[in-house]
This record gives sequence, C-alpha cells and structure tokens, in this order.
Amino acid sequence: MLRQVRLFLVLVILSLVGLGSIANAQLSDRQSEYYQTWIKTANRAEAVIDVNRASSAALENLRSEINGYRDTFNKSRGENTERIETLEGQLKALGPKPEGDATEPEDIAKLRAHLENQLNSLRVPRIISEEAYSRAAGLISEIDQIIRNRQKKELLEKGPSPINPVYWAPAWVDVESAARSLFNETVKNMKSDVVREQFRELWPAIFVLLAIATVLLVFGKYWSEKGGDYLRRFGGAGSGVWTFVISLLRIILPWIGVLAVVVALYLTDVLGLRGSLLVDEIPYWAAILLFYDWIGRQIYLMGAANNFKRLSAGKIMELRVYLDLLAVMLILHELVLLFEQIENISDATRAVVSFPIIVATALLLLRARHIRTSDIQKDGSDQVISTRAAGFSQLVEFLRRALFMLGMAAPFLAILGYTNAAEAIVFPAVKTLVLIAALIIVQQFISQIYGWLSGQGDGAGDSLFAVLVGFVLAILALPILAVYWGAREADLLEAWSQLLQGFDIGGVTISPSNFLTFVAVFVIGYAITRLLQSGLRNSLLPKTSIDPGGQNAIVAGSGYVGIFLAALVAIMVAGFDLSSLAIVAGALSVGIGFGLQTIVSNFVSGIILLVERPISKGDWIDVNGMMGYVRDISVRSTRIETFDRTDVIVPNSDLISGVVTNYTRGNTIGRVIVPVGVAYGTDTRQVEEILGEVANTHPMVLANPAPCVVFQGFGADSLDFEIRAILRDVNWVLSVKSDMNHEINRRFAEAGIEIPFAQRDLWLRNPEVLHSPDSAAETTAKTAQERPQKTSSRPMDMQESDLDPDGGDEL
Repeated sequence: MLRQVRLFLVLVILSLVGLGSIANAQLSDRQSEYYQTWIKTANRAEAVIDVNRASSAALENLRSEINGYRDTFNKSRGENTERIETLEGQLKALGPKPEGDATEPEDIAKLRAHLENQLNSLRVPRIISEEAYSRAAGLISEIDQIIRNRQKKELLEKGPSPINPVYWAPAWVDVESAARSLFNETVKNMKSDVVREQFRELWPAIFVLLAIATVLLVFGKYWSEKGGDYLRRFGGAGSGVWTFVISLLRIILPWIGVLAVVVALYLTDVLGLRGSLLVDEIPYWAAILLFYDWIGRQIYLMGAANNFKRLSAGKIMELRVYLDLLAVMLILHELVLLFEQIENISDATRAVVSFPIIVATALLLLRARHIRTSDIQKDGSDQVISTRAAGFSQLVEFLRRALFMLGMAAPFLAILGYTNAAEAIVFPAVKTLVLIAALIIVQQFISQIYGWLSGQGDGAGDSLFAVLVGFVLAILALPILAVYWGAREADLLEAWSQLLQGFDIGGVTISPSNFLTFVAVFVIGYAITRLLQSGLRNSLLPKTSIDPGGQNAIVAGSGYVGIFLAALVAIMVAGFDLSSLAIVAGALSVGIGFGLQTIVSNFVSGIILLVERPISKGDWIDVNGMMGYVRDISVRSTRIETFDRTDVIVPNSDLISGVVTNYTRGNTIGRVIVPVGVAYGTDTRQVEEILGEVANTHPMVLANPAPCVVFQGFGADSLDFEIRAILRDVNWVLSVKSDMNHEINRRFAEAGIEIPFAQRDLWLRNPEVLHSPDSAAETTAKTAQERPQKTSSRPMDMQESDLDPDGGDEL
C-alpha cells in the first residue's frame, strides 16, 4: 500500500507542475486494466509472503505469475526512448522558459506546450512501468529468499539415525506394504473387463511395439557396427570420429527399445496409479544406466588409444563395473524418492531405506578413486602427469579429489541423522564426476573432428582449438552442475534474465548484446586495419621514394590510428555511454600520473620517434653503450639487434632523453682509421707513399674527399702512422680494415719495411743456477710472397669491441 501512495504522489506532483494535460498523461484503457490486475496480484503476493504458510510449489507458481508481469514492465520501461530523447532535444532547442513576468512569443509558447504534453504522455507509462518493475523484482526476491530458507532448513534438519535398530522393523513393513500394494493394484487391473477388452483391441500394436523393442535390444549393437562401417566410407577412418558415433548408436537404439516397452505397457492399461508413476521413470532410469555404461566404454577406448599408459586394461574394466553399479545406486535413490512420494513414509523409514544406498555409493566412489591412484602410482607416471598438468587440468583434478572426499563424508552424516545432507552430497558428487568425464570425452570428439577436417590428426588434441572447446563446454556445463547441487530452475532463469539485462560498471550498462556488438565491430575494424597495413607495406609504399624507415613509420602509425578508430566506432555502435565515466577517468588520471608515468612516457616517446624519425628501421645506432641495428620501433620500446645477434629492448624514453649516436642517419658515408707502426730508421716518406697507394686502391674508399696518411709521432717501439679514409658505406668498416691490413703487410714485405714489436730486457738474479742449453735457439726470417690484392665481397660481422670510440670509426 505504501508503494501505491508513493505512485499517487508522483502523479499528483507531475500534474501540479504543469507537465501536461490530464487526458494525455493518463494511461490507455488497456494499460490501465492491466495495471489494476497487477496491483491485485501484487497485493495477494504480499499477503502470502507476510503469512509465509503457502507450500513451496504454490510459491513457485506465484513467482512464475509475477515474473510474467515483470517481463512486461521491463519491456514497457524501455519503450519510446528515442522519441523521448527527440522531444527533450526539441525543448532544449527552444531554450529555457522565461522567468518572472517575462513572456515569450505566442508561437514558441504553443510549441513548447505541445512538446511538453507529448513528452509527458510518454513519460507517465515509463514511470509507472519502472515502479511496477521494481515492485515485481522485490516480490520475486522475497519469494526466492523464503524458498531458499526452507531448502536450507530441510538440508540441515537432523532426523532419526538409520543405525538405530528400533526403526528397522517399521521400515521393512513400509517397504513390504508398498510392494504388496503395487502388486495387488496391477493384478486387480489385469482382472478388469475393461483392461481385457482394451488388450483385445490393441494387441497388434502392443505386439509390434514389443517386437521392435526386442529387435533393438538384441540387434542394436550389431546394427550400430554396420552403420559405422557404412559411415567410414565417407572418410576419416582412424580418426576416432566414427567410433564415437557408433558408441552413441549403441545406447540410443536400446533406449528406443526401452521406450517402446513402456509405450506397450501403457497400451495394456494394466498399470494403476503406483504402476504408472513407476513406469514413467523407467525411460529416465534406462538413460542413466546406458549413459554410465557409455562413459565406461569411452574411458576404455581412450585408454586403448594411449596404450593403457595411465590405467591398465584390467583396471579400466573394473572401473566400468563400478560405474554401472553407481548408475544402479542412482536409480535406487530415485526409487526411494518415488517411494516417499507415493506412500508418504515417515522420516525414520526414509533414513533406514536410504542409508544402504548412501553407504554403497560412498564405497564405490572410494574404490574407484583407489583404482585410479594406485595404478598411476604403480607405473610412476603420476609425477609426470602432475608436472605436465596446468591450468584447467589442475582445476579438474582438484575438483575430482574434493568430490571424492565429500562422497566419503556422506555416510557419517547419515549416521548422525542428516540424511538429507548426505543425499545432497554423495549423489551430486557422483553426477558431477561423470559429467566431468563426459565433458572430456566430448572435447576429445570435437578435437578429433577438427583434426580430421584440418589434417592435424592427433595433434589437434594439444591445439588452442581444443582448449577453447574445453572452456566453452565447461561454461555450458555450469547450469547442469547448478541443478545437480540443488539450484532451482527459477534461480537459473533469474540469473539468465539478469545477465541479459546486463550489469552496471561506473554508470555504464554492459549486456551480452552490446558486448558482442562491440567485439564484432572491433574485430571487423581490426581486420580492415591489418588489410590496410598489408596493402601499404606490400603494394603502395614500395612504389614510392620513401626510405624504409619512413615506410615503417607510416605502416605502424596507420595501425595505431586504425585500432583507435575501430575501438571508438565499436563503442559508439554498441551504445556505451562513457560520459558517466568522466569522474572515474579523472580520478584514475592521478594514479596514471604517478604509477604509470613510465609507460606513458615511453608511449609518447614512441609517437615522437614515429613522427620525427630521428632513428629509423635499419639504422646503426649507439645508445647507452649498446650498439647495433634498429630492427623494430613500437609504441613502447625499440628493438635493437647487436653485432652478437642478440636483441636488446630499449625503452623509447631512453632514445628521446638520452644521447644516441646514429651512424647511418641520412646516409651511410663514414670514416675509417687504420693505425700502422714501422721500425725506427725506416724511410717515413716511403711509408707514407705505400700507405697512400693502399688507401686509394680500395674500391670502398671515396676519391673525394681523398684519403690521407698522417704521421702521428714517435712511439715507444715504433713510428706511428694512420690511414684516414672516407667510405661510401660505413657498414663495411671492419672489412675495409681487414683488406687494408692484408695489403699493407704484403707491400711492407716487398719493400723490406719492418713492423716492430715490443722488446724487453730481462735481468736474472742468480744465472749460475741455470743450466745452459746444448744448442742455441736458431732464428729464421720469413718473407711474404707476392700476392695480388683481394678485397672482401661482403661486410664482416662486427662486434662492439671492434669499434674503438677514439679511433675515428665514425661518420
């Protein structure tokens, strides 16, 4: 009632401030009638919630009814959005209303009043829908809370202990009574004249159904194998795809046979109420049994494909038996639930009947776990598996162990009287373990299809595609797991509804629709950007006179601009309103200024490098003692390949703020200096003449400016000379040095000029203790043979130590 008063006050305020005429502001007759019906439903729901005596089934029905209203109101509150924005824009274009005694032209006043009337006629339904939607959402939340509290209370409720012998005899009486009632009911129906008459009329159909069931149950396996042989003609033999399909046929055909038997039983009309409820569950129980047997068979086939490395063939066969027994335990548990539903048994009987099933299920889980761990540890592969396991595989292994431990705890809970809690743990644990196995099997099957179609074969199992398939299957399995562990269907639908409506982040609503729109538009823009870059790099720019460094800068700049525009267009098309993030962005800018200043500095420096191009791709540079060729310039850093063929990543801020030597900026002309020493007493003019001829005859030395020979001075052991020459390509500096040294050695040998080496006198303190050698060392002189001058055909690989910073090897 308080919400209705609040809504009434809102409507009164709107009318008092002159937001439009009453006729236009009111709802239509159909809308008003629907709203009044909703008011009655909401009042009834509030009364039911306050009393809190309705059954859970009644609450679920009431919730479903309210949810229908909520969906309608949710659609209504989003209607006419574009029209309202248009009217608001028109009113904004007219400017603000005159204040005080000021007036405005009559035409503008009429237009303003008309626009306001239209705007209010659209706003009122939206306001009412918004209020009704909020009220419906609140009622649904209250109903869900009541049901959850009841489920929690039932789960944690302590009942009779099943190991108390006092309850055994009454429980046996209840079971015997139920079986006798079912038998007597069926016999009574069989003796009925109506049943006999119906059987005489429908016996051909019943006979056909039973014949079909017999054929499918007996020959289903044979037909599956024949169908697989036929499918293998289409290719893919040996990939495992058709084996998987055959395994599905092996369970589908028998299940159809079971379904035919059930239909035949219904046609006989011999089933009473208990029999009908029992037969209704037979297809589901048959599906459980066939599915668990199928899981065991697939585990055996996977083990055979891996040569039984993790589990031996005998252990897998034993594991298959345990899986079939677990399926039987699940069927017995479902039978107990049906027994409780039909006979309305006591809590003590329910605990006694369920306890053996809980204990047997826990023991089967324990035995299955023991088989898996013991066989793996025996062959010593557990350490290899745990070492190789990563990410999702480790998570799956953790879940397996946790589920096994939960299954082991169930019997103890049942002994303490928490039968509901024990059942809510052990049976979902079994279902979850089997579901995980099924997901792995399906993932392998999809990977096999991918390997067959792509030609990768068995390698597809380790590809990125297989990982993505596993991730998608895990996401799709979450609702199934939620149902296993007690989630209601209404809870899943509510979560799905909330997901479709989106969630708010900093005032921006993100929903699956606009998120997928953003991703699709951005991917398209990114692909166009890459195509544009490829066209510029391979087709357009090579035909221009722009140097390679400039071409790289244009391609990189176009990529950054294209990605930025793609993101901007994607945001606009998706409908994200980023204006509300202005305050958040302002606050984050402070953090960026302190925490990310280095990254921002490198980013800005990268833009400067691409625009000003002080260095370009392929340049030979020296920065902070690191020398090499520029191989790549990105927004954050620059990659330099040193002469040792190692890559050095240099932050762009170092290239902008530090001292950088670029040996090939603009051109590759540079100087080489070759030092030479000759013995004292040598004709210095002859040496100068020989060195000049050596420099002038080298093809890499420029004639203008001409090379020169400098007599540097008198050294400690030699007369020091230098050849200083300008090279047409400084990248050849090391090769030129080597060529000149070879030629100098040859010419000096011809002219008899000695290249001295350092000599030292040694003084021995006690020479008498040294024994004289039998013969003195003989010295030989070798003269160089005349060889024609030979120059290098390619520049030598340089090391940083080959370049003396004081030697003049520079531009």
